[in-house]
Amino acid sequence: MEEFSGVETWRVFRIMSEFVDGFESLRNIGPAVSVFGSARTKRNDWSYQMTVKTTEILSRSGYSIISGGGPGIMEAANRGAKRGKGLSIGLNIQLPMEQKMNRFQDKSLHFRHFFSRKVMFVKYASGYLIMPGGFGTLDEFFESLTLLQTGKIRRFPVVMMGKKYWGGLIRWMETTMVAEGTISRSDLDFFFLTDEPREAAEHIVKFHKERVLAVGERRKAMLPPEESPTL
Repeated sequence: MEEFSGVETWRVFRIMSEFVDGFESLRNIGPAVSVFGSARTKRNDWSYQMTVKTTEILSRSGYSIISGGGPGIMEAANRGAKRGKGLSIGLNIQLPMEQKMNRFQDKSLHFRHFFSRKVMFVKYASGYLIMPGGFGTLDEFFESLTLLQTGKIRRFPVVMMGKKYWGGLIRWMETTMVAEGTISRSDLDFFFLTDEPREAAEHIVKFHKERVLAVGERRKAMLPPEESPTL
């Protein structure tokens, strides 16, 4: 038992090191969009091509792009970031079937634990792009909705791409979850569904333009009324 306790103690330090490394490496990346989707997606698939186009537009709009660092949609996200001349980041994970890093990353981090990696995805994100994917993609999508619904994170845009792919899930949420009262109809406003790369990118950009004040306006808003500059 004592030997086991020692092993667990050192595991805590390894977990701490992942958080420290992540915080230090990502603290200056600026506004970023985290992208999720299937690692099994092929390069000629619709979702791969749409991911490249969307992240290229976002990169040219000033956003860094964060992916899981692997193949499929992750590769497409990093590839689009490179095309758009933006910062391309991969949060790689060690898996029993080793994940192969894609070659389109400017900055690569490596994690052993999913939960510390997931913190980095949300902590540094100014938006989420949800492409067609499996259990991991659903996990990230519903976690973001949970955090937004409960007010545990600041509001940011969540964009889903693939009306045909996601349509059945969203209809079920509307006809079952809303009908049963397990979520509110207003909770469906936490995400936006589209098939168009430019529309997806513009939704994210517009969200921040409408909510982020210019520097002078932020300063004015912070000053007490009597100290506000007068014309």
